[in-house]
Amino acid sequence: MDTQISKPTKHHHRHQRLVLPWKTRITLFFLNTFNDAARRRDGTINRRLFTLLDSFSLKTPPNPKPRYGVKTFDITVDPSRNLWFRLFVPCHPQSESDPQLPVVVFFHGGGFVYLAPDFKAYDDVCRRFAREIPAVVVSVNYRLAPEHRYPAQYEDGFDVLKFLDEQSHILPENADLSRCFLAGDSAGGNLAHHVTKRVCESKFTHLKASH
Repeated sequence: MDTQISKPTKHHHRHQRLVLPWKTRITLFFLNTFNDAARRRDGTINRRLFTLLDSFSLKTPPNPKPRYGVKTFDITVDPSRNLWFRLFVPCHPQSESDPQLPVVVFFHGGGFVYLAPDFKAYDDVCRRFAREIPAVVVSVNYRLAPEHRYPAQYEDGFDVLKFLDEQSHILPENADLSRCFLAGDSAGGNLAHHVTKRVCESKFTHLKASH
């Protein structure tokens, strides 16, 4: 049997350089700058610096009027611990004609220390989930470390699921809690996994979760 071995070509040695969009690079630069400036040597966080994020328009308020085919509302779960979530409701013809939409519960990233559902990047990504899946999306604002240590973040995530199960009327009529999916970015992925495990070990009336 004759074996032919192809010689490497110049194409095999080419390495394409991946370049981030300039907007993404600028955003990462500012986030890294704020991150470094906000961390104190004793491990605490200077939260006052993050109020400057508002001046850079990095936060997005809820909007009950459709924006890119999605309406948003902020729902309070427990004001004593600032536990709330942003609700994303798709309102284009495809989603409105669908008798049942899945519910996606999303946990933002930030190393358990930073960011929130109203941070523009997370508002944008959840809005896209709602529009393109389509699905009703719940983006959770959980308590942040180091002010609130473990397991506060996991308790907040679980309590939002309990709230959805007990107060299901706050969701659109075509939201199907029996198809509830937990997802997250970075630290939020860790939250999604452990909250799902706890939910599967608990009893709920309407909600059935997976991730």
